[in-house]
Amino acid sequence: MKIIRSTIFDQFPEVNFGFSPKQALDRPEPFCFNLSLTVGDDEKIVKENREAFFNEIGLTASQIAFQRQIHSDIITVVNKPGVIGESDALITTKRNIGLAISAADCTPIFIFDSVNKVIAGVHSGWRGTEKQIVMKTIKKLESEFNSKLDDLFVYIGPSISQKFYEVGEEVAGLFNSIYVNKEGCKLYLDVLSVNVDLIEGYGVPVNQIEISPYCSFQEKNILHSYRRDGKNSGRHLGVISLKGE
Repeated sequence: MKIIRSTIFDQFPEVNFGFSPKQALDRPEPFCFNLSLTVGDDEKIVKENREAFFNEIGLTASQIAFQRQIHSDIITVVNKPGVIGESDALITTKRNIGLAISAADCTPIFIFDSVNKVIAGVHSGWRGTEKQIVMKTIKKLESEFNSKLDDLFVYIGPSISQKFYEVGEEVAGLFNSIYVNKEGCKLYLDVLSVNVDLIEGYGVPVNQIEISPYCSFQEKNILHSYRRDGKNSGRHLGVISLKGE
């Protein structure tokens, strides 16, 4: 199984991270190797897919914390695995709990405090980005976990690039015009750059931020994309955890 990894997290032996591939276990179209139970895929197959992926990164399904993502700015502190309710960001200091972020175009962001040993996973579509959920997550790390910006390491996973992310005027109008490209009558939003600028602008060192080069829409063979495939799109899971001692 060809899992997408993070170079920036590889330097920390206590951090476990993986982002699931689109293709694995010879799963057929349209859903391929899908890890979501809410897209119409066979539940038994999805659970098999999940277990295979979790095992590949050294975890089991019983060790994963899931959230019901609702494009909010709700942040949940996790103390045990399982479905924890509606939110779009998870934080934990507990070891051997995987924080799962589902994605298929939206920006998935993962954070590690290398001193206080805290991890976070953030789901940031345009709604969450407009609400600045990633900056609110970092502020929560500062206020509740004593995190310092210089100690944070960030991986921003595969997401849709501006070239393929057409939005209406009502959405484009929520963002600074520098993030909107107009081509004829069409408007294209750069959600990734908004998030990168929020993280860098708040003070996380630039050399401690890794940005995936993959565009979910463009990389049809390796990534799911809801914008590209609609109701036939599967979903990825990105999972970060702290290894047990």
